[in-house]
Amino acid sequence: MLAVFTLVAQRQPTQLQLLDEALSHKEQFVKEKQDVILRLKKRLRANPNASLEVKFEINDALYNQYRSFIYDSAFGYAKRLINLGYQMNDPDRIGYAKTQMGFITLSAGMFKETFDTLNTVRISDLTEPNKLEYYALMARALYDNCDYNKDANYCEIYIRMADKYIDFATNLSDPESYNFLYLKGLHNLREQRSDEAIKYLNKLLDGGLKLTTHQFAITASTLSYLHLKLGDTTQAINLLVDACISDIQSATKETLAMTRLAELLYMYGQVEEAYKYINQSMDDAIFYGAKQRKSEVGAILPVIAASRLNYIDNQRKTLLGYSIGLTILSVLTIIFALSTLFQFRKLRRQDLVIRQTNENLTAANGMLSEANKIKEEYLGYYFNINSEYIEKIEKFKRSVDQKLISKKYEEIRFVMSRIDLKKEREELYYSFDKVFLKLFPDFVATFNSYFSEVDQVKLENDQLLNTELRIFALIRMGISDSDKLAKILGYSVNTIYAYKNRVKSKALIPNDEFEQRIMEIEAT
Repeated sequence: MLAVFTLVAQRQPTQLQLLDEALSHKEQFVKEKQDVILRLKKRLRANPNASLEVKFEINDALYNQYRSFIYDSAFGYAKRLINLGYQMNDPDRIGYAKTQMGFITLSAGMFKETFDTLNTVRISDLTEPNKLEYYALMARALYDNCDYNKDANYCEIYIRMADKYIDFATNLSDPESYNFLYLKGLHNLREQRSDEAIKYLNKLLDGGLKLTTHQFAITASTLSYLHLKLGDTTQAINLLVDACISDIQSATKETLAMTRLAELLYMYGQVEEAYKYINQSMDDAIFYGAKQRKSEVGAILPVIAASRLNYIDNQRKTLLGYSIGLTILSVLTIIFALSTLFQFRKLRRQDLVIRQTNENLTAANGMLSEANKIKEEYLGYYFNINSEYIEKIEKFKRSVDQKLISKKYEEIRFVMSRIDLKKEREELYYSFDKVFLKLFPDFVATFNSYFSEVDQVKLENDQLLNTELRIFALIRMGISDSDKLAKILGYSVNTIYAYKNRVKSKALIPNDEFEQRIMEIEAT
């Protein structure tokens, strides 16, 4: 294990620097995709009386932009494609559109809905390219269902069925095409023939075929898994980094490459890097919007976050040791100065330096103490919230499983309708407010002191914090980025800017000093 870690540590910095460079341009790639989407939407609006064929073409282009970008939008355009297919009375387009809907529901982990949709496709009505895509998706759905259920008896059935669909798809493919080579590699992977699988997938990456950025990412990620099975951790990480860079460049949000990279780095002790990338992965999962992806990343993030907190705590202890050492050195310096009275002026200068050092140390210790207290409070709060959420999910899963077994589908719909996301968010805010005010009991009073009486915040009896106070409470916790504030509070970035500007415009202190004054509010 130590030898593997040493090799990884020696070879990874350059690769990870490339990934960090790509991440620094992440928003630019997203903006480019959004620009393409905007142009397509303008084209659609400019052609309200276009033929159904043209409308199908534009909606299909929009769907393909969204399919690995934003789940809800992709789902909506897949529905439009199905409706347009029926309006055109075109069986091939109907089957194609349903296949796209199957891809979206599968990406969200909705296996029943995926198979329900795909089973309504009349394969005989499809053109060969659409048949190939249908067979490949059915194979992936069956393989994924096996991985999700992990039941030996059913998995054997799923894999046999998937293998047949792989055969159907490869029979329709050019032996030198991406579909043929990737599906052959996937099939050999499932058959535990790792060397054969690597041979097919390497052929995709040797430069002979011109892959799309997304195809490259999928191939590299699959190859990474195979190299990890063979014990080549360095190559596995390098391939995952390549996959992550490709996903960033194509603005792909529906991906697990970044999550797998964070897991591997965490396993080999690179906690800071793992924490950075697992947070990037969670940002992508939230952006895409499918619950399954958020759940997968959410299962790993707390483990890495806890290790990072331990790492920071060890650094704090080390710093405390240095502080004690410096304090002892300061005392010895004072004793030495007192024994040399004839150097009085020099002693005074040294004493001034020592006092300044002690003040800095006191300030540093105060900051460390506050950070430690905040860490302890919010770590407990974080695990408590996650524990309650997992318990709710377990109860919900048991309830749905029982109703599925009993075929009580209407009751399942009733249970789903009772999920109140607004209430869940309000409870989350209430818990945050409660813990925050425990740490900063004078926050509201101090905040109001920055305003004239008429502009001060007046809370309702049942309120701990309102939206304006909560924004600046999060800023006091160190979250000053408007994008992150918007995601946490469920607002747009413009709304966050509006709240902040409205509050600052009423303050008695200058706008550019307001947030600094907020940061000076002390915890008890």
